[in-house]
Amino acid sequence: MRTVQGAALDGLRARVRALAARRRPERAGRPPRAEAPCADGGPALRGPGAGTPGRRTPGTQFSRYAAAAPVPRSTARAALAGVGVLLRGLTGPRPGEVRTSAAALRALRARDGDAPALVRTRSGRTVLVLLDPQDVRRFYAEPVSVLAAAPPDKCRGLSPEEPADSGCSRGELRAERREISAEALAPDRPVHPSCGPFLTALAEEARHLTGPAPATGTRTAAVVLDLTRARYAVHRAARRIVLGDAAAGDEELGGWLTQLRAEGGSPRGGRVRAARSVQDKARARIGQYAARAGADTLVGRAAGHADPAGTLDLAGQAQHWLLAMDAVPDTLLRTLLLLGAHPVEQDLAAVEAAAEAAAGGDRGALPRLRACVRESLRLYPVVPDLMRVTRAETEWRGVRYPAGTAVLVPAAFHQRDPERVPAAHVFVPGRWKNPGADQDIRMAPFSHGGGRCPGDQLGLMATAALCAEVLRGHRVTGTRPVLDPVGPLPVALDARRVRLMLTRR
Repeated sequence: MRTVQGAALDGLRARVRALAARRRPERAGRPPRAEAPCADGGPALRGPGAGTPGRRTPGTQFSRYAAAAPVPRSTARAALAGVGVLLRGLTGPRPGEVRTSAAALRALRARDGDAPALVRTRSGRTVLVLLDPQDVRRFYAEPVSVLAAAPPDKCRGLSPEEPADSGCSRGELRAERREISAEALAPDRPVHPSCGPFLTALAEEARHLTGPAPATGTRTAAVVLDLTRARYAVHRAARRIVLGDAAAGDEELGGWLTQLRAEGGSPRGGRVRAARSVQDKARARIGQYAARAGADTLVGRAAGHADPAGTLDLAGQAQHWLLAMDAVPDTLLRTLLLLGAHPVEQDLAAVEAAAEAAAGGDRGALPRLRACVRESLRLYPVVPDLMRVTRAETEWRGVRYPAGTAVLVPAAFHQRDPERVPAAHVFVPGRWKNPGADQDIRMAPFSHGGGRCPGDQLGLMATAALCAEVLRGHRVTGTRPVLDPVGPLPVALDARRVRLMLTRR
């Protein structure tokens, strides 16, 4: 009985033979086969489906897995070269390669329909890519007992994308940690219960975004806002929100966290001991601040939650929150860059910011600016690809896949899919006014289901508030790169290269 591995290998061999015959017909001894070319190199390894000899239709059942035949070395090299362009974009997108990845995904869908595609990375890892929104909906709906949030090796360290309450935790322990995290972050409330002190901290630290206030009656040169300046202001505000005002100026702690971010939570080789030392020092310093943090900080709210089982790692949770806030500076710059390229949207956002400041009481809502931040995240998501791993045998479209199969949702591709998303490559904040937009399975700036980021509302509030602080007194009059306000926006925006020219209103 044939399996998904056997069928995939047959398809791989046939594809390689066709490529060899087409490129070197005189050596193959026969004319090249009539076969449609695959865009961007196209994947050479694909899962079984209808319409190809030897493939299983959705109704077919597999009772067991047969051992796959070994692939000749030359064939393996050709296969890896064929999928290299695609998988560089899928597993580690870099500037300039995202467009190629999207083109390859469209080629996959055009050739095989919306069925999940089985592809292989350069390292030899097999990945099941979901191309149909209905399969994506199931991806978000599956419990962690079926699809783990991360491979087991990620449990060894903590990274900004791997929270302390992720799939690495099990059972009641995970549920307890998530409850405590939800108590602190208030994910069900657009305006955080501690919005007063949080917004005060953001407003005071926002002065670092625009420079010192000018003297009365003087004319000042424009201020250049870049990622360095944005990170400095946001990291100070984040330490105040998480640990209290006393931690705002602790640049040593900030340096330790920067080093841990660079290691990605998984140091290797001789850096392991050094990273552990930095980790220990950061946790000890965070513990000192947490011990005297006020009730209106995130650690204060978490500490006030009942924890009879003693499962709360306050220092570890606070460290995760600080690391997760590292996504705010990039999103802030991209949002202001997009507003600078769209003057009408910028004027409307500035009016909303000024009206909120005049109202005084009801602060933190900023619906228009929040829509701008969401649209920025749709165009340029923090996590462009979502990966989970099956914990048991699963079936997708009638094909069974073994435990340990990596399942990938190319979120950036789905959010900018012109076949399913209107004005996919254009900045349209108004799309988020639709009450159901937040539940649209195609749009996942913060994911969906049980894996949804519990800090989404706090992150939106903080980013929108910082945008408002900038726009109240300044106008974005120049940007680098220069964006076309009418044509399609670029598929990648490296925040390190963004430069914004701010002039006083």
